[in-house]
Amino acid sequence: MGAVVAQGRDNAEAIRLIRPDVDVAAERAAMTAAGFGERLDDSDLYEDVRTGLSQLRAAGFAVHVAGNQTARAGTLLRRLGLPVDSVSTSEEWGTAKPAAAFFERLLRTTGSAPSNTVYVGDHPANDIAPAARTGLRTCLIRRGPWGHLWADSADMRPDLTISGLQELPALLLDAE
Repeated sequence: MGAVVAQGRDNAEAIRLIRPDVDVAAERAAMTAAGFGERLDDSDLYEDVRTGLSQLRAAGFAVHVAGNQTARAGTLLRRLGLPVDSVSTSEEWGTAKPAAAFFERLLRTTGSAPSNTVYVGDHPANDIAPAARTGLRTCLIRRGPWGHLWADSADMRPDLTISGLQELPALLLDAE
């Protein structure tokens, strides 16, 4: 997995190195049917998620969560009751990052102009570059494997850089 990530390839390619003919969707369905489907609870969140999102809302910012996830992950995230305006997933939208259609759908969901929208992500090819091409402001969150591995990439030219969500409200307020 690490080698695939380091090369900037899709995570599913790591599975295909072991089993080239794998049908990831069918395997996911089989896992769910066997009772081993996706699970998500507060222990899966970074420690600063609730506080950081709450601080953004308290500062007057709309907060939307959108990413390359399954519809089931979207349901599970919504059940967590995060302090956000919406949660959306690529599977629900029928388009995934880095496609421009994903970011265009995000803007329709938020109802915000691209220049008034900050997209927070950790990957140059899936988050920062395509969000910038769509006209969004970008923020690199430097955590997790991608946030650290790609942070100094020549392709990584975010408008802002943070290590945790609690840093974002002050940066955004200072930029206004």
